[in-house]
Amino acid sequence: MSYKIFIDGEAGTTGLQVRDRLMAHPEVRLIQLNEKHRKDPAQRYDAMAASDVTILCLPDDSAVEAASLAAGLNCRIIDASTAHRTADGWVYGFPEMTSGQRDRISGSRHIANVGCYASAMIAMIRPLTERGILSSDAALNISAVSGYSGGGKALIGYMDAGESPRHFAYALGLNHKHLPEVMMHGGLNRPPVFTPMVGDFYAGMMVFLPLHLDKLAHQVTIADIHSALNQHYFDANFVHVHPLNDQAQMNDRGFLGMDDLVGTNRMELHVFHPSDDDMGLALIVARLDNLGKGASGAAVQNMNIALGLDETMGLV
Repeated sequence: MSYKIFIDGEAGTTGLQVRDRLMAHPEVRLIQLNEKHRKDPAQRYDAMAASDVTILCLPDDSAVEAASLAAGLNCRIIDASTAHRTADGWVYGFPEMTSGQRDRISGSRHIANVGCYASAMIAMIRPLTERGILSSDAALNISAVSGYSGGGKALIGYMDAGESPRHFAYALGLNHKHLPEVMMHGGLNRPPVFTPMVGDFYAGMMVFLPLHLDKLAHQVTIADIHSALNQHYFDANFVHVHPLNDQAQMNDRGFLGMDDLVGTNRMELHVFHPSDDDMGLALIVARLDNLGKGASGAAVQNMNIALGLDETMGLV
């Protein structure tokens, strides 16, 4: 059986990545509009009506309009924007987030695709809040570095033209747009202090969660933290937890690369700690492709689940 998929916003950065993945997918065929018609509401409505799944790869306001346009149609909607990630009536599209999330995605007609930074933060935080290792009121400080493709066509053009600093921090008003979904789906009552940065590379992402063990909800060890992550993701196809202080992914200088997972839908979690355990420090690190597990790969994974297919189909 071949399922029909329409990408509304196919010409954008995420849309092109979704398209490329679906072109190689064995169970779907794309409904595509030409350049003349891709912004025509009537043409888009007809494409949505003909589809089994419509994937919205649009700015937030346009995604809200598109979801309204599709109201009453039988197609599933997967929204890759920020617009619906904390909205009533939408299921959060992070299948590994908690027990039963795949079933909730499978049973929903409205799926809000997870954000790139948010997927990494929630992947580290949710297993710890669920098990009481982190309090919902925990004061967290998280930093991250992403490839510049996460900023879409405008930032890509800005970087490629040499008009930008080659590495920079942003959202220094501590109001990054992913924080509401991190709080809601991470089980937090207060936002982390989050410092996102962009590096001079196209794709790839690394997110860092440092912890002082004596500041956690109750007395825990490094092994407790590592065990919580292992238990949470023991059957996950795309999230892998490395052994404690694993050096296997590092180069001969001890450097951990930002771009090792580019082109994949995988996320890797590391837990590092000092050789002197009495220091009571831990560092959880998440690595992923900001355009893969952080965007288009996640959308295809959610599509597979919504259609009852093997969630790994068309993904690496």
